[in-house]
Amino acid sequence: MLKITVIGGGAAGFFSAITCAKTYPQARVTLLEAGRQLLAKVRISGGGRCNVTHACFDPGVLVQNYPRGGKALRGAFTRFQPRDTVEWFVGHGVKLKTEEDGRMFPITDDSGTIVNCLIRAAEDAGVKIRTGDAVVSVKKLTGNTAEGEHGDTAPSFEIELKSGEKLKCDRILLATGSNPSGYKWAKELGNTVEQPVPSLFTFNISDSRIKELAGISVPNAKVKLPGAKLEQSGPLLITHWGLSGPAVLKLSAWGARFLHDRHYKTSVLINWLPQYNAEVLRQQLLAVKSQLSHRLIVSSCPFPVPRRLWERLTSSIGIDEQKRWADLSNKTLDRLLQELVQGEYQIAGKGAFKEEFVTCGGVNLKEVDFKTMESRRCPGLFFAGEILDIDGVTGGFNFQSAWTTAWLAGLAIGK
Repeated sequence: MLKITVIGGGAAGFFSAITCAKTYPQARVTLLEAGRQLLAKVRISGGGRCNVTHACFDPGVLVQNYPRGGKALRGAFTRFQPRDTVEWFVGHGVKLKTEEDGRMFPITDDSGTIVNCLIRAAEDAGVKIRTGDAVVSVKKLTGNTAEGEHGDTAPSFEIELKSGEKLKCDRILLATGSNPSGYKWAKELGNTVEQPVPSLFTFNISDSRIKELAGISVPNAKVKLPGAKLEQSGPLLITHWGLSGPAVLKLSAWGARFLHDRHYKTSVLINWLPQYNAEVLRQQLLAVKSQLSHRLIVSSCPFPVPRRLWERLTSSIGIDEQKRWADLSNKTLDRLLQELVQGEYQIAGKGAFKEEFVTCGGVNLKEVDFKTMESRRCPGLFFAGEILDIDGVTGGFNFQSAWTTAWLAGLAIGK
C-alpha cells in the first residue's frame, strides 16, 4: 500500500490530501499538523468570512493577479480554476456568492463553513489527521528501491516527530505555507528557496497632508513607486498610520522585493485624479479661475476630491483660507496641479494587513513540474500552496493558487 504524508493542515494541505485519498482509495494518506487547530489561517481569512476565490474564469486574465507565479500557473489554471473551485464546494454542500468586486465567499459569510466542509471531506475520504505533534525533520532514504514482500517499494522518506516517533512513507507533500521549517526541509531535500519577504501590506507615512484624515477614502487613485517603475490603481484609504486600500496593497505585492531591499523607506507618488488627463485638469483649473474668480479656493473644489483632503492639499502649498480663485498665480496653479496628480510622499515603514498573511518567495518554480507539482530535484517530493514562490494580490487569488496546486499535487502524488 502506497503511504503518502501531507505536512501542513492548511487549505493546500487539506485539499491535496482529500484529492489524493478520493482519487486513490488504495493509498494511505496521513495529514500532519503541528498545531492543535486545523485550518487556522482559513478561519481568520477575509475577516472571518473566508474569501474562497475570485470570479475570474479566464486563465489568461486570472494570472495577471499574481506578481509571482503567474506564468507557471497559466497551464495549471486550464486544469483547475475558480469555476472548478466553485463546483467542488457546491458538490460538497457549500454554496458561494459573488460580491461586486468579484470576491467569492460562502453564502453563510462564515469561514467555519469552509473549515467544516474540508475536515468532513477529509474524514469521509479516509484521510488520517494528526494534530499537535510537530515534524522535526524530513529525510530522504537512499538505496531503497527494492520491492517488499507484498510487491511494494521500500519507503523513500523518514519523518521524525517532536514526540520522537519516526514515520516512513513513499511520498511527501509539503504544504507548510510560509513556515520557515518547510523552507528548511525543501532546501535539505535539494530545492532552492527564494528568500521569503512580506507581501500585501500598508504604507506607514507621516505627512501633514494626510494627518488626522483617517477614514477618508478616494474611490480611484493611482499610486506609483518611481524607483521601481511600478504603479497600481484602485480605491485608496487614508489611515491613522498612513495609506491603505486595494491600490496600496496591490502596489506592495508587486513591489515586495523592491520595498524590502530598501527597508520600506522610499518615495511614493499619488495621483488623486487619474481619470483626468493632466492637461485637461490644467484647463479646468484655468476655467474655474476665470468663471469662479470671486469664490474662495478652499471652499470650492472643482474636482471629485474629498473636501477635507482638498483643504489640506491647498493649504500645503500655501493657499490660505481667504484666497480667491482670481488671486491664484500661474506658479501656484502649477503647484496645485502637481499635488493633485503627482504628490510625493515618503514611506517610512510597512504596516500590517491583518486579513492576509502572504509571502513573496518560496520554492523556486523552475524546480517544480507544474503538471504534477513534483520536485524536479527530489523524486517523490511534492509541493502545494504558499510554500511555493507564488503570491497573488488580495481578493481570493492566494486561496485559488492553493486550491489549484493542491488539486494537481493530490491527483499526481498517488500514481
